[in-house]
Amino acid sequence: MSGLSFEEALALRQNFVGRACQLHYEADPVKMCKGSMQYLYDDKGDEFLDCVSNVCHVGHCQPDVVASGRDEMFNSSFSSSADGLEMSLYSKKLLATFPPELSVCFFVNSGSEANDLALRMARELTRADAVCCIDNSYHGNVSSSMDVSPLKLKRLGVDKSDDVIILPCPDVYRGVFQEGRDPDPVGSYLDASERLLQEATNKGHRIAALISEALLSFAGMIIPPGDYLYRLYMLIRRYGGLCIADEIQTGLGRCGTAWWGFQTQGVFPDFVTIGKPIGNGYPMAAVITTQHIAQYGSNPLVCAIGLAVLNVIEKEKYLLHARTLGRVLLDGFRALQQKHRLIGDVRGIGLWIGVEMVSDRLRKTPSKEVAELLAYRLKERRVIIGFDGPDRNVMTITPPLCFSTENAHGLVSLFGELLTEIEDDIDSGRPMATNPSAIYSAFGSRQQMLLEDILVDRTFPGEEQPQVLNSIHDLQELD
Repeated sequence: MSGLSFEEALALRQNFVGRACQLHYEADPVKMCKGSMQYLYDDKGDEFLDCVSNVCHVGHCQPDVVASGRDEMFNSSFSSSADGLEMSLYSKKLLATFPPELSVCFFVNSGSEANDLALRMARELTRADAVCCIDNSYHGNVSSSMDVSPLKLKRLGVDKSDDVIILPCPDVYRGVFQEGRDPDPVGSYLDASERLLQEATNKGHRIAALISEALLSFAGMIIPPGDYLYRLYMLIRRYGGLCIADEIQTGLGRCGTAWWGFQTQGVFPDFVTIGKPIGNGYPMAAVITTQHIAQYGSNPLVCAIGLAVLNVIEKEKYLLHARTLGRVLLDGFRALQQKHRLIGDVRGIGLWIGVEMVSDRLRKTPSKEVAELLAYRLKERRVIIGFDGPDRNVMTITPPLCFSTENAHGLVSLFGELLTEIEDDIDSGRPMATNPSAIYSAFGSRQQMLLEDILVDRTFPGEEQPQVLNSIHDLQELD
């Protein structure tokens, strides 16, 4: 809004926008005014490298996508009840990226709506009630998808519904069954899941569906181990359920080796849900399923935009690019892992990468404090990155697919430089804040004083160490 200072705009937000709609950097907000491909620009004109905006799949304001939407707006934006060629052309091209059996599109406006529709269809087709989901997952913010989002339920302090079965997350690095500790972690996770299914059926529930990402983004960028997902699909189907693959975060070529995440796991879902990345951030989404289900609709504008996104991915060879650049990033972060004790694990595929931060590598103790501080220090150096997972300790790298090799090398180099600074601060016992007045200005003097006094838990084998910094989110609760 022209004429308003950043401080005035923030005050308006605090007064008129719900507190649940948090800013990416709540303690030190930044006003982004423009985007171009893999870069964002603030109100001072400073350029930031965007490592997190997976929704802007082929880049902010990608010229071909913008032009396609602009041109179609001059023609029409009517609903699908009128016959428009764009919807047919887009459906045909989108379905060509799937196995031939997945041959029908249901168009909606968001990933949450797509998951809601898939769940409703699954329950209707099976005439069953219970839905299985993976612990620490997230599938949307409408009622039905929130019910199967354990990560959000925990953070909100809400109990799950009786007809929701939460299966253990197959994390073999820091989960219940770990590689090197359990002789067969995949088998153990599946056995635990079957016990939960049996308990539910003993209570009179019938299994309608499993909803799961093929690659578990919100659970901490977890790649299912071995043939876990294939065997889980078989287990669900043995109990009469259908399988929904949530591809909102992981699909459309991001993995590099395939168009869709489920293809990397050797499984065939009954439904695939995809969200705003197919419109490069424009509100469009879809459910893909088999032919016996009747078609829904959309409108020419969103289909023109979606078609432009697919064309850009093909023209720029973004699957090959994601695969190649993913190797560069994974190799770089794994090299850093050998040098920095705060990196517990590095995992990923294509441009979908997680770096797990720990305070104790032997005990695999998660450190959301280090992850949060690293994210803020990267912001100071004009790099936008995310941190997520159930303990908020996994740095997530899911940039637009136009991310360059130069961007990748620069990110890894800066990551290592800042980790060295943080580890030096820990070893010297200094509070881990290079510029508290800038970074934590939103807290006020009382919280800043606490921040400088509080030390983070950094217990290492054989010795007790002081604390260096508590969580920004925890300190906000003191206000």
